[in-house]
Amino acid sequence: MAEILVLYYSQSGSVAQLANHLARGVDSVAGMSARVRTVPKVSTVIEATAPEIPAAGPPYVEAADLVECAGLALGSPTRFGNMAAPIKYWLDGLGGEWLRGTLTDKPASVFTASSSQHGGNEATLLSMMVPLLHHGMVIVGVPYSKVPVLSTTQGGGTPYGASHVSGGGDKSGGKGGMISEDERTIAFAHGKRLAEMAKALQVGGVL
Repeated sequence: MAEILVLYYSQSGSVAQLANHLARGVDSVAGMSARVRTVPKVSTVIEATAPEIPAAGPPYVEAADLVECAGLALGSPTRFGNMAAPIKYWLDGLGGEWLRGTLTDKPASVFTASSSQHGGNEATLLSMMVPLLHHGMVIVGVPYSKVPVLSTTQGGGTPYGASHVSGGGDKSGGKGGMISEDERTIAFAHGKRLAEMAKALQVGGVL
C-alpha cells in the first residue's frame, strides 16, 4: 500500500476539513492510502512552545514521512495571498531533504482556505507550488475536463488546487465554517487525481 502524505496547518478548521476530503479521495484509489499529518504553530517570539505530540488531531510531520510517501498534498490557510508561517517555517527547514532529493519526481498538490472570495487563495496556491518545484516535485492540479463543478462553483475551487471560501469570516465559534458540497467534491477529486498520478508514476503507466 503506497501512501500520500496529506500535510496541513489549520487554525479555524477549514483547511483540516479540506484535508479530510482530499484524504478520502486518496483512499478511494486501489492500492493507495492517505497519511495525514500537521505542523505545530510558530511562536511570535521564536520559541518552541508547542508540545512534541499534539493534544488532538493528526501527529506532527517527521522526516520519515517525506521519505516514505509516494506524493504530497500540502495545505495552508491564506495569509495576505501567501501561505501561513507554520507551513513556510516547515518548508524552510527542508534543506537536507532538498540536497538528498527526497521529494524529487514525486507528485504534489496544494490546497487552501480564505475568509473572502478575493482573499488571495489563488496567489497562496501558486506561492506554495514554488518551493515544491525547487524540490523537483511534479505539480498536480484540478483539470476542468475531469472536474466539471469547477465551472459552476460559487465558493472555492480552482484549477491550481482545492480551496474553501468562508464568505465573510468564521461564524462557528472558532471551529471553522463548513465547506460547501462543491468544495468537498473538488477536494475529493483533487486527492483522487493525486493518488492516481502517484500510482501511475510508480508503475510507469500513463493516465
